[in-house]
Amino acid sequence: MIMNLSFGNKERAVLKKVLIFIFCVSFLSSPVLAEEEVVNNDYQYYSIEPDVITNYIKPGKRIGFIRITIELMVRSKGDYALLDMNDPLIRDRLITILGEQDEDAVKSVDQRDVIRQRCVEELNNLLFTETKKKPIVDILFTKFLFQ
Repeated sequence: MIMNLSFGNKERAVLKKVLIFIFCVSFLSSPVLAEEEVVNNDYQYYSIEPDVITNYIKPGKRIGFIRITIELMVRSKGDYALLDMNDPLIRDRLITILGEQDEDAVKSVDQRDVIRQRCVEELNNLLFTETKKKPIVDILFTKFLFQ
């Protein structure tokens, strides 16, 4: 069965107006939807307390110690809560990473930045395996003492 869809001038004018209206509504609604997708970042700092104290590799039979105050930067309160729930894992990984460093890496300012970046990467990977999220944006060493 074949339908014959022939329109008169009035129907064509109405159809044209309806199509223009639909086009305008869809065009104007796009920016509104885009604005809803914007994520507000509520950056927060999670403090590792107490300070991380561990030893590092030093030549000879002497032991070197480092004491570091660490702040983890996250994007939201939800990420902050996630770090709070996983604090023991985070602390353990930080102590492991810092304990693997040698004296030159601990004393060099450039190498401290490399250590910091490694901490961000490894902590995010650890948290991703546990929670399927990578919440840490950055890490700040606010106190870095070595002996």
